[in-house]
Amino acid sequence: MEGRYNADVHDLLIDPAELTRRMRTRSVVVIDARPASAFAAAHLPGAVHLDVFGMSLIDTRPAPLAAFEWMVQHLFELRGVTREQAVVVYEEDSGMRAARIVWLLELFGHSDACLLDGGIRRWRAEGGPLTRDAEEPATTTLVVDRHRERLATVEDVVAALDRSDVTIVDTRSRAEYTGELVRAARGGAIPGAVHLEWTRNLAPDGRYRPVAELRAMYAQAGITPEREVITYCQGGYRAAQSYIALVLAGFPRVRSYLGSWGEWGNRLDLPIVAPCAE
Repeated sequence: MEGRYNADVHDLLIDPAELTRRMRTRSVVVIDARPASAFAAAHLPGAVHLDVFGMSLIDTRPAPLAAFEWMVQHLFELRGVTREQAVVVYEEDSGMRAARIVWLLELFGHSDACLLDGGIRRWRAEGGPLTRDAEEPATTTLVVDRHRERLATVEDVVAALDRSDVTIVDTRSRAEYTGELVRAARGGAIPGAVHLEWTRNLAPDGRYRPVAELRAMYAQAGITPEREVITYCQGGYRAAQSYIALVLAGFPRVRSYLGSWGEWGNRLDLPIVAPCAE
């Protein structure tokens, strides 16, 4: 099994020491993905604010998807993001807000986008400086080289339902998965999905678990690297956090379903199941 993992994994995480080194050379764009109130209270020096939480797409057909991607690209350009500079995104810990932005940059073909592992919580614990001063970024042009293999649309998920070489992973809470908590027109799960809540990717200190632990945890759930993996949640945020966990663990083919349950659960023509609560 070990040989099926991807040995050539680009690093999607950065620690405070390496980020500090990059900040000194001003060779990085630092994005604070937390709510505006948290950014105003204290943030990393030079960081720009971009909270995309709540910005979801519930129709992943080509035209709505293209419009969504254009809006996201424009937001990145307003924050000074280019393909030439590294981008580091952070929030309170290694959470879903920062992961979603990193995944979007991955989708756009950015070759050096990563998440501050442990977030501002770890930054504070290791003595990193904070400020309330804000700098206005220069508007840039972001060249997009779309990596379609990072993304799953509704058509991709429908096609995967009958494929034995694809595992669909539900990263939501147990109550959402079983249908006890309904957050769309219907409650339940995508048929055949394996439930593994995104919070289990995190160690108690808010960092991602070590690679060996991630691999063992996913293997115990029957999620193995010889299959392609598609993650989903409600709006694509928790799915992006699990996407990063799987890439870190060396899974060679991972996609995040952008529409997630916000699309699937509201499409009355799509099949669902209601797993029994345990």
